[in-house]
Amino acid sequence: MVLMPKILTVELTPEQQAEVRRRLARRDLSRNERRRLECIRLLSRGLTVPQVADLLECNPVTVREAVHRFADGGCDALADAPRPGRPSSFTDEHLKALGALLDASAEEGVTWTAPELCDWLEKDRGVHVSAAWLTELLHREGFRWKRTRDSLRHKADPVLQQVARDQLEDLRTYGWRPTRARTT
Repeated sequence: MVLMPKILTVELTPEQQAEVRRRLARRDLSRNERRRLECIRLLSRGLTVPQVADLLECNPVTVREAVHRFADGGCDALADAPRPGRPSSFTDEHLKALGALLDASAEEGVTWTAPELCDWLEKDRGVHVSAAWLTELLHREGFRWKRTRDSLRHKADPVLQQVARDQLEDLRTYGWRPTRARTT
């Protein structure tokens, strides 16, 4: 005796179709919630579970779970469960203030390190965040930077440098040449 799996289908009312389309248009959806909504949308168009799984590049079990969640609670049941743990104290408002600080500092030629930014956030905004987490958040938001070099070349006086080179040239013994010439 061969058992065939039950064929899952989804029939949406016009209101449910509009709700699925509205939710899929949102930009703040998590990846998993978007996948579940796509499962429901594609199944309502007549595709089978294996076809939907193939299109979305996921396991058929994932598609079936989305159908059962939708059957139990509608579109609201497709959302991700709340994350455990304490909510972050670093908000979008803090990120905007930090972005404004960095933009103003860039115009003035001032550079910041991640620990310095953490100190500024703690003093100015009362938010404690580690340097590693702050760099992760800044990368996620598209901030880019490069490592600064410690150098005093910009403070060197070219006239004094030439005088020093001339003095060194006078001190060199006849026939001696440096192995590698440096340019400054």
